[in-house]
Amino acid sequence: MPTTITAFETHDIRFPTSQELDGSDAMNPDPDYSAAYVVLRTDSENLSGYGMTFTIGRGNELCVAGIQSLARLLVGVTVESLMAEPVTLYRKLTGDSQLRWVGPEKGVIHLAAAAVINAVWDLWARIHGKPVWQMVCDMSPQEFVSCVDFRYLTDAITPTQAIELLTQVQAGKAERLATVTQQGYPSYTTSAGWLGYSDEALKQKCEGLRERGWSHFKIKVGRDLNDDIRRCRVMRQEMGDESFMMIDANQVWDVPQAIEWIDQLAEFRPWFVEEPTSPDDILGHAAIAKAVSPIRVATGEMCHNRVMFKQFLQSGGMQVCQLDSCRLGGVNEVLAVLLMAARYNVPVCPHAGGVGLCEYVQHLSIIDYVCVSADMEGRITEYSDHLHEHMVTPVNMQNGRYMSPTDAGYSVEFTPDALNTFSHSPSAL
Repeated sequence: MPTTITAFETHDIRFPTSQELDGSDAMNPDPDYSAAYVVLRTDSENLSGYGMTFTIGRGNELCVAGIQSLARLLVGVTVESLMAEPVTLYRKLTGDSQLRWVGPEKGVIHLAAAAVINAVWDLWARIHGKPVWQMVCDMSPQEFVSCVDFRYLTDAITPTQAIELLTQVQAGKAERLATVTQQGYPSYTTSAGWLGYSDEALKQKCEGLRERGWSHFKIKVGRDLNDDIRRCRVMRQEMGDESFMMIDANQVWDVPQAIEWIDQLAEFRPWFVEEPTSPDDILGHAAIAKAVSPIRVATGEMCHNRVMFKQFLQSGGMQVCQLDSCRLGGVNEVLAVLLMAARYNVPVCPHAGGVGLCEYVQHLSIIDYVCVSADMEGRITEYSDHLHEHMVTPVNMQNGRYMSPTDAGYSVEFTPDALNTFSHSPSAL
């Protein structure tokens, strides 16, 4: 029997992370990690789909309103009709003739589309009793490509080229699947390096995370150069010479300033520098990348859509692809970016510095490794050590690696207690 979406509910969930400065950086000094959350109800009493998009506090209500506008389009529709050719789902929610005017495929409405699209993928996977990563890994190259909207992309990759790329890595797929399910997927952690932490807190967190198996650490920079030099020295000493350090400026520098500042921090051997300038400045990123080589430039968490990723990859301004599971239009658009990154031989290291994002991206990195890139070399997925206790099926980290989720769905269902405790009630004007 087909499964029909009959209703939906939304929640504005906000966690007070600003109280301890968790998540603080040069651009965002006091974030409250938040989720605009949607539940898709069906005609099966015990079957629902869960999706969310991530914000850092004020404005979360705008994403909730966007979700409400988009989710209405799915009421009365069967999941099977949407997923018979999965690009149908993407086009239905990003191609509405009136809602497109408040996008298209960017901003609040695209964040909302991600939540709803991901909720359908979650629901579809639950119907089949599999995690989302397995649903995709079980696809043939042709089925994988049927998920992707190639409009505006064919100067970078065509459907035929995508099928060829996926077909070429079919050999060894079973072995890679066994590897990732047994050994997990490597991660780096941001949890020690938030800008608001004292040096002593930085030392303690580095020690604890190193003992738990991490060898890749990221530190926030960009507010004060002397401060950055001191804090990077502390982190490098705590990590040891064999560990990998990444630095993240969170968009605060102009292009010449970025080049000068990175040069001052080069002694700490950062593997990459993240978001050194405006996330929309494709040519600026390319200029920085050329000037600071061999330090890599990483970006993508604020990249609106697959078209911007295409141009970043074509220009050379992105040496590390940090796609975001909520900024892009759900699983469908993520798969498009994975294909382009493989086409341009750029490693994918997803962004996950926020509530629910780690739960999402573990699926995406497994898909990339098993189906697309067939490679873990130079690929690490971000991990933030916050708020996982509020998820029904939180990530399972062992020795600094994401262990493959086994529960059906996309892993972002919040607990009833989280909804009861952290749902936001707007104050009267």
